[in-house]
Amino acid sequence: MSSLNILRRHRVAALLGAALIVSPFVVPYAQSASSAGVSNVVATTQTPVAGITAPKGSFAPIVAADKPAVVTVTTIMKAQPANAEDGMPLGNSPFDQYFRPFFGDQGMPAPQTPPQQTQRAEALGSGFIVNADGTIVTNNHVVDGASSIKVTLDDGTELPAKLVGRDAKNDLAVLKIKADKPLPTVKWGDSDRLMTGDQVLAIGNPFGIGTTVTAGIVSARGRDLHSGPFDDFIQIDAPINHGNSGGPLVDVNGNVVGINTAIYSPNGGSVGVGFAIPSDQAQKVVAKLMKDGSIQYGYLGVEIQPVTPDVASAIGLDHPGGALVSKVNDSSPAASAGIEAGDVITGFAGQDVKDPKDLSRAVADVAPGAKERLDVWRKGKAMQISVDVGQNSDDVKTASTDNSGLPGAEQGSRAPAIGLGLMDITPDIRQQMNLADNEHGAVVARVSPDKAAAAAGIQPGDIIVAVNQAPVKSAKQVTQAIAQASKSGRKSVLLLVERDGGQIYVAVPFANG
Repeated sequence: MSSLNILRRHRVAALLGAALIVSPFVVPYAQSASSAGVSNVVATTQTPVAGITAPKGSFAPIVAADKPAVVTVTTIMKAQPANAEDGMPLGNSPFDQYFRPFFGDQGMPAPQTPPQQTQRAEALGSGFIVNADGTIVTNNHVVDGASSIKVTLDDGTELPAKLVGRDAKNDLAVLKIKADKPLPTVKWGDSDRLMTGDQVLAIGNPFGIGTTVTAGIVSARGRDLHSGPFDDFIQIDAPINHGNSGGPLVDVNGNVVGINTAIYSPNGGSVGVGFAIPSDQAQKVVAKLMKDGSIQYGYLGVEIQPVTPDVASAIGLDHPGGALVSKVNDSSPAASAGIEAGDVITGFAGQDVKDPKDLSRAVADVAPGAKERLDVWRKGKAMQISVDVGQNSDDVKTASTDNSGLPGAEQGSRAPAIGLGLMDITPDIRQQMNLADNEHGAVVARVSPDKAAAAAGIQPGDIIVAVNQAPVKSAKQVTQAIAQASKSGRKSVLLLVERDGGQIYVAVPFANG
């Protein structure tokens, strides 16, 4: 199993504003206030950063300037009763084993809790003041589900906070407090100028013990954790832990270049792999939230996937790149514009599209209702298509690459070279697999484990609905189309596969057949 699959399978599950710890995986790190304590801090390992040196010998001037603008965010939430209709009884959660070692039993209903009784829980995170009027930036997961929010300033002053707006996709939120005087602030920095190896400081309130500063370097840029459509994280090795969520990541000039958001952890504590939202991305989102309280994202209505070298070879592109459309949603802006499954989108609104993430971000940044140009590669030719961008909470999403098989059949005809056994969709198979009457193609009955189709990810139960972007209705047509592609001299054949109600393109190279 690849590391990315591990991250996807062990994503965050949240309860009462606190993060679950499953080893190892990436988690947001708002901290349950009831669990914060010295014993937990001692039990958590941190990896010290060797060789970090501060400008002119000390980070003290930076800390002195920025620390007064860093705040603790406390959220109050109501737990669902044990017989909550919309989920599993909390006392029987399969994740209980992970909560109790890290948080104890606090913040969770005890087994003897009366069925209709609700409990109140606190969770802690961090934030920072960006405007002297009391405007504060934090993570969305710090305040998600909160019934009330309280902010504690660096001098100990506690003030109620109002939620101005939040955006789950970017995991950002804006709060507002009222103080009797102008408040200290921090300035936004330019995250685009950050380079791997640059020194940074992470400021926040880990485990609720008080404002803490740790130093490290930028370990990598552009990390995609598959947590949302706009992942572009800064990876850092500065020790950060639960409760640091929403705190600022600052450069050697004291400017905010990121918002600390997630850690990769095998033990619940920092091991030197943390992630922050870049300030250039966050600043735009925060400005919109301050103005409107919410964000409207552009929407095309397509499922997309990367263009690999094998896919590029199969469709005649001279190099991999762009976003391959595996499915066009009905009644979507893409459908109205004439986008087809098999198209490769290489540009949007005058911007080059290098991969699916490029397209997701570009579309999301466009206001719904805008008319934009798409650069498309279709069946060996470049073309341009005009599209009216719509609005939808799901925006553009990458097609699923999860490999979960369907019931297979036992006999079929052998497709040449690539190692597939195929069957027609008979009435019995249609009923067994719960297929629609208009579903056509060929069912994959067998996959030879030592052949190219298996290596490419084809599974028994997959339905091949197109070969090299041409629809097929039977096993014979699939076999003939694959044979024709092989004779044409192409290095691979492009199969459109339906699996679990979704569609994905799979390029199968002939060389490994």
